[in-house]
Amino acid sequence: MTQTQTINGVMLHYRLEGPSHLPLLVFSNSLGTDMRVWEPLLPLLAGQYRFLRYDKRGHGLSDCPPAPYHIDDHIHDLIGLLDALELSQVALCGLSVGGIIAQGVAARRPELVKALILCDTAHKIGPAQGWDDRIKTIRDKGIDFIADAVLERWFATGFRHQKPLELALWRNMLTRTPMEGYIGTCAAIRDADLTDSSARLTQPALCVVGDQDGATPPDLVQSTAELIPGSRFEVIKNAGHLPCVEQPAALAALVIDFLNQHNPEPSRFEQGMRVRRSVLGNAHVDRANANKSVFDEPFQTFITEGAWGSVWSRPGLSKRDRSLLTIALMASLGHEEELAMHIRATRNTGASKAEVQETLLHLAVYAGVPFSNVAFRIAKEVYNELENQEEQ
Repeated sequence: MTQTQTINGVMLHYRLEGPSHLPLLVFSNSLGTDMRVWEPLLPLLAGQYRFLRYDKRGHGLSDCPPAPYHIDDHIHDLIGLLDALELSQVALCGLSVGGIIAQGVAARRPELVKALILCDTAHKIGPAQGWDDRIKTIRDKGIDFIADAVLERWFATGFRHQKPLELALWRNMLTRTPMEGYIGTCAAIRDADLTDSSARLTQPALCVVGDQDGATPPDLVQSTAELIPGSRFEVIKNAGHLPCVEQPAALAALVIDFLNQHNPEPSRFEQGMRVRRSVLGNAHVDRANANKSVFDEPFQTFITEGAWGSVWSRPGLSKRDRSLLTIALMASLGHEEELAMHIRATRNTGASKAEVQETLLHLAVYAGVPFSNVAFRIAKEVYNELENQEEQ
C-alpha cells in the first residue's frame, strides 16, 4: 500500500509493515537506490520485527527538489517522518548515505533511536574532489555513463558474473534515479562530516561491511566503528557495497544477534500485555487491571500469557485475520459480551465493517441462522455506538 507524508515541504513515500506489537526496524537507503534494496532481507526478519522503509528525497517515489541537498535535509526528513508517525526508540538501519543519515538522527534526537545498524557507511565518505568530479560527469553525460563503474563497487565479482539478470535490475534502479536527486545527494555526502557527533553517540551500534566493498572499504567502516564508543564491527564475506542484496542471510543473522543482545526478548506476560493493548485498546485493558482482585488475578495473568502472549503473538496470521476468526467463534458459541468487545476491537485490528458482515453471513451457513441473527444485532448496536462516538 502506498503511504505518503509531506515532511519539510517534500512528499516522502514510505511503507510501514508488520504487526504493531513487534519491535520496529527503520531502514534508510543508499545513494541511487530506493526502498526495494531491502526486499531480499525482509523475509528473513519477518515475524520478529515490523519495518518502516522510505524513499529519501530525490529517490524512488518521493519528491525530487532541485539539487544540491545538505545532509541536514535528509536527517531532518527522517526525523520528521518518525515524528509524524509518532515513532520513537526504534532500531535504525542505514546503508551508505543512509548510514550517515542514521548517525545524524541518533546524534540529534537520541530519544528516537535505541540501536544503530550501520551498513557499508562511515562518518565521512570520500574526498570532496571525487564527489565534485562525479557531479560534473553526471551533469554532462548522465547517470548511465557511470553505472557500470558503480555496479563494480556495489557487488562482488561472483555476483556480477553469476547473476547477470539481477545485476541488470539493480542497474535499472540506479540509472532511473532522478538526476537531481542523485547529484543533490552526492553534494550532501560530499559536505557531510559527522566525526565529532558520531564520537559522542551513546546508542549501541553494529557496523557491517562487505569484504569486497569498493565504495566504503572495510578499513573505512572499521574506522567508524572505532570512533563510536562500544560499537561492534563485522565483515560479511563475498559481498560488495550492498550486503542486504548479495548476502541477506548473513546480514540478517548479524542483525538478529545484535538486537537480541541489546534488546532482551520480553517475557510472555509483557509480550501478551503489548498485544492485548494493541487489540483491545489501553482504556479497556486499564479498566480490566483496575477491576482485578486477588481472586481473579491468576486468571488475568493466564489470559495475558496464554492467549495474548502466545497465540495472538504468533506471526502465522495477521491481527485482522485473528480478529475475524474470534468474532466468528464468539458468535457461534453465544458469548455475546466477548463478541461485542471483539467487534469494538476491529478499530485496532484493521478488520473492516464489510469483512465483519461477510464473517457473520458465513456464520449463518456453518453455525446456524439463529446465532448469526443475534450476532448481527450485536454488531449493529456496536457500530451505532462507535459511529456516535465519532460524531461527538
